Order: sequence, then structure tokens, then C-alpha cells
Amino acid sequence: MRDHLRFDDRVALITGAGNGLGKAHALLFAARGAKVVVNDLGGSHTGSGASSAAADLVVAEIKEAGGEAVANYDSVEDGDKLVQTAMDNYGRIDIVVNNAGILRDTSFAKLTEEDWDLIYRVHVLGSFRVTHAAWPHMRQARYGRVVFTASAAGIYGNFGQANYAMAKLGVVGLCNTLALEGGGRNILVNTIAPLAGSRMTETILPPAMVEALAPEYVSPLVAWLSHEDCQANGGLYEVGGGFFGKLRWQRAAGRMYRVGRPISIEDVQRSWPEITDFEHPTHPTDVNASLQPILGNVQEGPSLGGNEFIDLDLAVGYEYPPTETSYDERDLALYALGVGAADDAADGPELQTAYELHGDGFRSLPTYGVVPAINAMLSRAKDGLETPGLNFGFDRLLHGEQLTEITRPLPASATLTHHTRITDIYDKGKHAVVVYDTRSLDEDGDELIRNRFSAVIRGAGGWGGKRGDPLADGTPPEREPDAIVEQKIGANQALLYRLSGDWNPMHADPDMAVAFGFERPILHGLCTFGYAARHVIGAFCDGDPRFFKNICVRFADSVFPGETLVTEMWQESDLRIVFRTTVKERDAEVLSRASIELYAEIPKKAPKAAPAAEEAAAPVSAEPVSADVFNAISAWLADDPALAAKVKTDYVFELKDPDSAWTLDMRAAPGSVTAGGGKAACVLEMSDSDFMDMCTGKADPQQLYFGGKMKISGNVMASQKLEFLQKLDPERVHTAAQARAGSGGAAPAPAAPTGPTSAGVFGAIAGYVAGHPELVAKVGCVYQFHLRDPESIWTLDLKNGAGACVPGSEPKAECTLDLSDADFMDMTGGKADPQQLYFGGKLKITGNVMASQKLEFLSQLDPSEFESAAARAPAPVAAAPTEESEPQSPALFAALADRLAADAGIAAEVAALIQFKIAEPDGAWVVDLRPHEGSVTEGEAADVDAVLSLAEEDLVALAKEEATARDLFQRGKLAVDGDVAVARKLGFLNGLV
Repeated sequence: MRDHLRFDDRVALITGAGNGLGKAHALLFAARGAKVVVNDLGGSHTGSGASSAAADLVVAEIKEAGGEAVANYDSVEDGDKLVQTAMDNYGRIDIVVNNAGILRDTSFAKLTEEDWDLIYRVHVLGSFRVTHAAWPHMRQARYGRVVFTASAAGIYGNFGQANYAMAKLGVVGLCNTLALEGGGRNILVNTIAPLAGSRMTETILPPAMVEALAPEYVSPLVAWLSHEDCQANGGLYEVGGGFFGKLRWQRAAGRMYRVGRPISIEDVQRSWPEITDFEHPTHPTDVNASLQPILGNVQEGPSLGGNEFIDLDLAVGYEYPPTETSYDERDLALYALGVGAADDAADGPELQTAYELHGDGFRSLPTYGVVPAINAMLSRAKDGLETPGLNFGFDRLLHGEQLTEITRPLPASATLTHHTRITDIYDKGKHAVVVYDTRSLDEDGDELIRNRFSAVIRGAGGWGGKRGDPLADGTPPEREPDAIVEQKIGANQALLYRLSGDWNPMHADPDMAVAFGFERPILHGLCTFGYAARHVIGAFCDGDPRFFKNICVRFADSVFPGETLVTEMWQESDLRIVFRTTVKERDAEVLSRASIELYAEIPKKAPKAAPAAEEAAAPVSAEPVSADVFNAISAWLADDPALAAKVKTDYVFELKDPDSAWTLDMRAAPGSVTAGGGKAACVLEMSDSDFMDMCTGKADPQQLYFGGKMKISGNVMASQKLEFLQKLDPERVHTAAQARAGSGGAAPAPAAPTGPTSAGVFGAIAGYVAGHPELVAKVGCVYQFHLRDPESIWTLDLKNGAGACVPGSEPKAECTLDLSDADFMDMTGGKADPQQLYFGGKLKITGNVMASQKLEFLSQLDPSEFESAAARAPAPVAAAPTEESEPQSPALFAALADRLAADAGIAAEVAALIQFKIAEPDGAWVVDLRPHEGSVTEGEAADVDAVLSLAEEDLVALAKEEATARDLFQRGKLAVDGDVAVARKLGFLNGLV
């Protein structure tokens, strides 16, 4: 399978190919059938001198091996001459590898303009001129592959290489743009950042490292990126010493300030943790993706304002995750006692709220409706869940006003789901007011309780925002109250009320209360709130709480346990009572602007609607939908082939709400429209409704784009050619809509996949094994294939009997290959290289990794047999759901402790203090292997010699000797911080599992 990627009839131009990397590239391309132009000026690694010898020697070596090559000795600054050599000798150019380079290393303080200019001319200008000369030929052929050579110095910086780093990152930018411009004509452009031994790296790396970093480890990647089967475009890859990896730009989620408000240096300072936090990064792939957040910010409109404590742009409208709570009769009874109910146990109506077995039935106090909502908010705070835009502590927060409304009497027990959002934030000058709104739904999704809670944030106002209106508006009339109730509060009432869930220690802890400026613990404001509501219910509802609708109060002052509450009430109408509550001993108003509304009749829960009788299907609407538009475009293209000739590009439309994807291919007449997405020169993402508005002229494409409603990737300029959509004849769309309605309304769907399937491939493998029994003796291994999307498991037994290929798993499988169904099909069909899948993380191999190389016989399968074999193949077996297993790390490290106790020589041999950090599941162990030590402890330690981080499955693989530390390290599965040499001494783990 390793030699099927060839370059027969292709012409490759390699710059700087006389030595090192360039030479390795040239030899590999030639060995795979390419005609190679070997360019080398023949100068030194610093750019001085010139000679034809280096290029001539490489050409001679290629020819001696039976290949074709021609030398070129021009400077890359004369790029047209290099390309002309290819055209004169071979009549075409397919591949350009910009490899030529020199070094002029010196610190920035000593850097001369000559050092700067020469590096720029060779690396940047030279790459430009060579590629620019080849570009017209590639465009005409509609084919080309270009590889630029960058460096880690350009990506990360390197002392003494300011000029070199500038140039190397410059070619990355050049590559990114050429990838966009060339992709539509099948000219694919990529960049490598190699680390390999060469004349240049000799100056910055020790000789032993240079020797280990052979150029031959880099050239396979260059060749793959240059092959016609490779569709990678615009990528940057680090490669060297056996490592292959793609890089991408990563951006922190960051901090967004709305436009229209001043941003101070202090704002940036406060936001620095967010600005630099990569916990939830994004990965912009193009300029459009980079601008998208900013476009969305502009679309949001001007800032609402704020200050260091409150950012209205983030906070206003914020919806908290839904929270679920439950209560029962015990909670209701405890609350009733907490707000002073039934202090006269002979009082029948009040006793009904505290005694569930009351002869007249149990009744809930309606103001309990505030408790679940407040408790949900307190639990979020207790769990440390922060609210975006609110940057203050409890020490600044006071309960300002409270509105609680219930739709019907609270049931004796319920499970509620609370939906809370911040509806408004007001600037009261010195202070700010934050208004929260909570809707509490019952088990059927019906709203049972509505709470509106305003919090006064001391010292957080002053940004010049709106002052807002108060929630409470109860104004007592200028006359004597219609009713007055006095009730003394128990000395331990705050301790009793807090059992309903308000755990703020200010209401129980004397020291905490003093710290908040009170002489002793104060009563909860909502406890006073409950007392007053009881007083009104007793005076105007004959003690029956079921008539209660809502209550709204302003908290004016604090109350201390042991004081006497006086509630004065005025009946404003049959169903509205205005009241105020004062403390008798201090004549202090504690609840003001207060009111309660009542129901005329006791409300009941609305019965669930009975299932409607099945009715005849309604006629399908002929109102146009996006599917009709695309069908109309298809008909238009068929009638007017010249339309595609004008546009000459292809598009993919990815629509949302409802989701669909469509490909509009207008690269050549007459063009086509197909359901489904894929690759295209220009990809447009928008909502279905915005697409319909754009096609009917109701929305301007530019406004959609700059408003953040349409995302364009790929060739952005090509999107301007879509203006023809607005010229689409509405009659065509109407005809398509009528046809859809007449056929039952089903929009066209992408055609069902046809052709070979993995079941067919395994059927073909079974047939091949049956015809080649010698494979059993030759291979001698049992394989298991675990495919995903869709999931299936297959066992290939090439060890027992005459061999077999059957669906299902095999516990004794010696080599397991885990990959997606699509990648398996590409691998067996020759479209994907197994090594690339493996190093790219798409193919996972466990067990006997070396045995996987014996599967090369799969390349000899006849793809034409796959489809017919599918009919004969047994049904695939889906992967069984895996059960969560017990962690293995504790037992493994316990076994290690026993081994160290029995063999003191291990510590003497390793001589290091090692920290193991294990993931999935997480754990940490310290292994002390210093001389005269030898111990294992769970946890973490400081000043260790090395920290080894890996997943538990990889630790177990090491212990089972199914993997080596070197293999895990190179594949990024083992991270080593500190003394890397420690990772080579992990033999003490062998056999622990």
C-alpha cells in the first residue's frame, strides 16, 4: 500500500535542492516518477558565493537511479528563469516547492540592513517570484501544488533571528492568501515549518540533534501536500524528527465591549483574565470568521453603559440556566411557622397552614412562592456560578422590592422549574438597582409562580443610565386604616425562618451581623414580608389564603427578632388592599408602598386538553420555501446555459431553521443544483428566512453580511456574483411551489447514498480470505475493526483455521483498529493513506501495533467487487454500549509500591522524583525513585524532577507493554515537563497490569 502515490508525468520545481531538505525532496519526487527541476545557486548557508556543483550532483544521483531531472543555477530572485527551465525541458510545471533559504543570525542590536534585506530577498521575494512565474501556467492547466517553507522561528520567534523569523512568517501569510485565490482552480497551497538537520540548523542546534533530525523525515509530508490526491489547502504544518502536526490560529473567547461607551485602561486591566483565557477558544479560519464577533457587536447597537461593578451590555437580558427544586407539605408547614403562623394553635385557618392532617384540609401560605425562587438563586451563588456583567459581592446587595404572584393556590407538593432572567438595571445615582424576573413552572410546564425581585447594589450607580420606575406603588390614603394587626416576633424567629433555605449568616451569626453594621442579627426581609401577607389574609379573606393573587412591597428598614410588627391596611377596592408595616418599638416603617391583590374566586388549574380527534391532513401550503427557490434556479439554468458561463464558480448554501444544504455548481454551462453540501469555492451560511428575503429582494446581501446574519467563507468576492438571484422569475418559484404542494409537500431531499459500503468491503475481504488460505500462515493475527458513524464491529481472523471475516467482536483480538466508517472506505479505496490517518489521529490502533502493517494485502482488493459483495455480507454488528469501568490507576500504583518495596535497585537506577498526572479519570501520584528511597504516594508534590501527564488507558498500555513512552510522546499522548530523560526509564511500570 505504500507505493501507490506517484508523480508520473508531473513536473516538480524544488528550490535550494542541492543539499539538505531540498535534496531529500528532489530525490523523493524523482523516485516516485516526477520530472524534477533541481535549483540551487550553490552558495554558502549565509548567501555568499555560487556554484553549479551542488545541483549537478543531485541531478546525477537522480539519473543514476533511473529518474529524470535537470539542473538550474539561478537565484530564486530570478524566479521566471527557474520556471522557464521547467517549461523548456518538460513543457509544463505542476509543483513548486519553495525551499531555498539562508541565515544571517545576529542579535537585533547588531543586525544590519544588509542582513535584513538579504534574508527578505531570498526567503520572501524569492518565494514570491518563483511562485508568481509558475502561477499563470498552473491557472491555465487548472492544476497546481505549491509548498512554502516557514520555520518555528517565524511561528514562535527565536533569539538572534529577527530577520529570519520575519521572512518565515511572511511566507505563511503569502500562502494563506494564495490558497484562497488558487483553490477555485485546483491550485492548492500549503506551508511546512520543518525542523531538520541542515547547513542552516547546524548554527543553532547541537551536532547530535542535527544528526537525529534527518531531512528524510520531512520530505514525505512535502510530497503528500504536492500530490493530486491531497486536498489540503492553506495549512501550516510542523514536521521533523518523526513528528507531523497541523497548526491553526487559536483565539481566546475574549471580552467584548459594546460600541458607544468609553473603555478605560482600568477596564482592560479588570478584563485581562477574560482577554487571556483560553478555556473556551475559537479558531478563526479566515478574515470573515475573524470579523464575525465584531460585526455582531456592531449589529447589537450602542452600549447600554455601566461601570466597574455592572456591565449592562452583558447583564441585561441574561437568562440563567433553568433550575429545578421540589417542596412538600413539611416545607410548607415549616415556612408557615417561620413567618409566625399558628402562634395560637387553636386558630383554625392558621393551623391549616402548619398541620397537614387538619380536619378542614391543609392549605399553603401563598408567599411561600418566593422561597423556591430565592433558594434557586442562592444555590447558584453558593456554587460559585457568576452572572456575566455583575461584579459585586453580597456585601453590596440589599433586597429592594419584591413582587410575588401565583396563578392558583400552591399544591401541597410540587417539582418546579425556575427560569430567571435579568430584565432591567437602573441607575439611581449613588446606587444601582438590578431587577430579576423568575417564572416557576410546574410538572406540566404551566406557570405557577411569578417573582420579580429588585436588588439595590450599594455604591454601584453613577453611569448616567435610566432611573426606572418602582415595582411597588401602594400609596395609603389620608384616612384611618380599615384594619390593624400587631404581632410580636419571637426572639428565635430568624433561626426558625432560615430553615426554609435562606442561609445568609447575617441573620444568625452575631459577629457577621456586626461586620455588616448591625448591632445583632436581623430578621429576613422576606420573613417580615410573610408576616404582613398573613395579616392581610386574616383581615380580608377570613384567613383563607386561596384567594391571594399577588403581593408587592418595598423593603424600607430592618427588623430585629423580638420586636413588634404593626400592619396597617386600607381596602382600596374589593380586590386590592394597600398596607404598610412598621416596628412598634421604634416607629420605623419597614414595608412601604405595599399592596396585595385578591382573586374574586379561588382559581383552579386548567384541565389538560384532551387529545384532538385525528383529522384529515390539511392541504399542503403552496407558499414558496427555499426548496422551491432552488428548484426554480435549476429550471432556470436548464433554460439559460449562458448564466453559468457568466458566473463560473460554485457555491454551497448552508441554511438554518430549518436546516438544509444546497450546492449550486456554475463552474461550467449549463450548471446544476443538487441537495446537500460539500466543498465549494464559496460557502454561505444564513437562516432559511434570510435566504428567502435575499432572493425576493426584501433583504440586501451586503446588509446581511455586515449585520452578522450571513457568514461567507472561501472566495468572498464570488458572493458578489449572486446578485442574479434577485432576478429569478417569481413565476418559476410559484410553479415549483405548486408542484411541491401537488406532490404532498415533500421538499426534495439529497439522494440516498449509493455505491460501496463497509459491509460490502468486508464481504469482499471474506471472499479474498477464502481464496487465499495462505494468509493465515503469513499474517498470524486476529484483528478487530471498530467503525464509527455508523457504528459497526468486524473481526478478521487470520490466525485460526482457514481464516474468516465476520461481523461482531472477538475478545482475543490482538490488534484493534478504531476509525470512522468514511475513513475506512477511503483507506480501502486508496483515497486515504493509513499512515496519514494514523498520524492525523483518525486511526487509533491498540494492541499489536506492528501487526497492522501486515494488512497491506487490503490494497489488492478489487473495488468493483465491493457493491456486489454487500449483498452477500452478513449484517454488521453495532458496537455495544460500553459500561463505565473502575479506575485502574489506584491498583496499578499500589502494585508499583509493592514492587519498589521488594526491589530497592529500581530507585537507584532511576534516581528521580516523578509526578504522574493521570486523566480520564483524573488522578495524581508521586513516585519517589531517588537513591535510598522508593515509595508511592497519592497526590501532588513540589520540586519534582519530571511531571508525566497521560491518560489512564495509555498508562495501562505502558504497563501491559502494548505501547512505549517514545511512541506516546511522539503522538502527543505523553507530556513531559522537566527532565525528559526520565521518560526513557519507565521500564519499572512493565508488567504491573
